[in-house]
Amino acid sequence: MTGMTSSTRPLLNRRLAEFGTTIFAEMSALAVRTGAINLGQGFPDTDGPEEIREAAVRALREGRGNQYPPGPGAPELRTAIAAHQQRRYGLPYDPDTEVLVTAGATEAIAAALLALVEPGDEVIAFEPYYDSYAACVAMAGGTRVPVTLRPHEGAFRLDLDELRAAVTDRTRLLLINTPHNPTGTVLTRAELTAIAELAVERDLLVVTDEVYEHLVFDGAEHLPLAGFPGMRERTVTIGSSGKTFSFTGWKVGWVTAPPALVTAVRSAKQFLTYVASGPFQYAVAEALALPDAYFDTFRAEMRAKRDLLAAGLADAGFEVFVPAGTYFVTTDIRPLGESDGFAFCRALPERAGVVAIPNAVFYDHREQGAPFVRFAFCKKVSVLEEAVARLKAAAR
Repeated sequence: MTGMTSSTRPLLNRRLAEFGTTIFAEMSALAVRTGAINLGQGFPDTDGPEEIREAAVRALREGRGNQYPPGPGAPELRTAIAAHQQRRYGLPYDPDTEVLVTAGATEAIAAALLALVEPGDEVIAFEPYYDSYAACVAMAGGTRVPVTLRPHEGAFRLDLDELRAAVTDRTRLLLINTPHNPTGTVLTRAELTAIAELAVERDLLVVTDEVYEHLVFDGAEHLPLAGFPGMRERTVTIGSSGKTFSFTGWKVGWVTAPPALVTAVRSAKQFLTYVASGPFQYAVAEALALPDAYFDTFRAEMRAKRDLLAAGLADAGFEVFVPAGTYFVTTDIRPLGESDGFAFCRALPERAGVVAIPNAVFYDHREQGAPFVRFAFCKKVSVLEEAVARLKAAAR
């Protein structure tokens, strides 16, 4: 055939061979086909604050960001990110040398791993993990080493002994996510202290994904790992506007780290998107300066939605792990007489008119995640109420 190679080698880079169409695409297509309520993918169904949307419109009209913004990000946004880290956590960062704006947290993760990991390096991540982690480690040529969070007394917990045992002479980097997607676990001060001591003792780099930093509930506290002794100089902290301000399509994320680490990450990032999201950067700068009342109200509204969905899922027969953070609820389907999350989620749209995600996609050890299913509660109350009603009806 004209234009086809005669080689039998597969077209897709073998590092990415295990990563086909994401489960999110499959389940979203299923939702459209069946008319089901999509509680699979984690995006809100309402926009964030009107004044921030208007700030983006104003930037567009005033010609701010319509051309390439500066490579490290608009100065206004970098200044706002640094001010946010200082005000919230007492962490000082120089906006000129220690802040980098990215195309969402997803690019920040990719750029950090491509910059810092070489073939043969081991990267430890907690499983279940956000699906881009595995793909980015693979693209960098690294080897991922999962440390499994396991259910214990109603939450998924980290086994610190298992984490210590996973570190070898080949370990380059710890990839930490707290608040944790998909389980909703928020690492405690004691856990973070132990992680920090391990990183210092073994001289490891740390990339920490903190995109759900403003979504912690029930007295849980988000503590940036960079604030622990010996960690600032070895930690790349990743944040994002999408989850905090409900403008996920704007794709504005960031990295804060010491100059040498920011320079390394920027070296990879400049050959990915180069720059992105020009006018939205100026709007997010204004969003980060919103008063505490915005963040408090947002968190309270999300907690109420969590409670609505968690109670409804329990009534429908699921075992529910009530999350301390994020906007996802993990459930165990075994009380329903089920054990295969993939089969359950593929059948659920027809059976109940609701879409969820099988947690097994977030595991290397698929059997560990087989009975767990994730639902998103970042939707309108009316949508969640309808989803709960459908699930209850299907359970009868």
